[in-house]
Amino acid sequence: MTKNAKAQEIFFADHQARFSNETIRSYRMALSQFFSTCEVDYDVVKATHIRSWLASLEERGLKPRSIHLKLSAVKSFYHYCMEENMIKRNPTATVHTPKKDDSLPYYLSKRQVAELQELTKKDVRDRAIVETLFATGVRISELLGIKLEDVRWDTRQIWIRQGKGNKERFVLFTHDCGERLHAYLEDRKIESPYLFCNHRGNCLSRCFVDKRFQSFTEELGFRITPHTMRHTFAAHLAEKNMPQSYIQELLGHVNINSTRIYTRLREQARKKQYDQYQT
Repeated sequence: MTKNAKAQEIFFADHQARFSNETIRSYRMALSQFFSTCEVDYDVVKATHIRSWLASLEERGLKPRSIHLKLSAVKSFYHYCMEENMIKRNPTATVHTPKKDDSLPYYLSKRQVAELQELTKKDVRDRAIVETLFATGVRISELLGIKLEDVRWDTRQIWIRQGKGNKERFVLFTHDCGERLHAYLEDRKIESPYLFCNHRGNCLSRCFVDKRFQSFTEELGFRITPHTMRHTFAAHLAEKNMPQSYIQELLGHVNINSTRIYTRLREQARKKQYDQYQT
């Protein structure tokens, strides 16, 4: 194991309980990308190395929000190295975090949702996955972790055991979503504790679901990801004037500031309606 790899393993081992699985996944990816680009040992990295890496990410067309998340991983790693006396100087101390992209989140219109539902109707599993993401607003990592015992069919609720930051919550699902889930489970031949499983009975992999959504994108001609469905869920509720605090609770946002962006989506939708009436 290389020096950099060993330092990263120590870092993740000490943060296993604090970081969510999704944070660990994204941080591992970011640190791997950084050190493969930098190609020097972690304890001799300088601020110039980090700035050059950030510049290369920008040149590749990454959005400020994505760059911000990758830099957060590097900053967190080096903050830990300082605390553990693994380095004498923190190379990230003088590296400023880029401003986040203030653009509104991308989401599907009602027509696009209908097209996606029509496309997936012949595959009961795909249709159930699409409907569950759209009806509940859960993250893909949360969806894949749902077990059959977490579903309350009588009250149409799903217990999300470990959301972001290991926070648990209940989400709701519609009657139509329940029908799609029942159709999928009746068709399924595999015994598994998971709501969505592969042919071995294990939970579906994120990679598999991402590939399915890539195929939806190619067939329909507009971008769709599992996270797009989460934005779509929240945006449609905001357009129907659901209070922010309710949307925040359903999404599992700790800070309501994370939910406020959907209020801007509601305002944008109202402006579009106004413009239509004026033409």
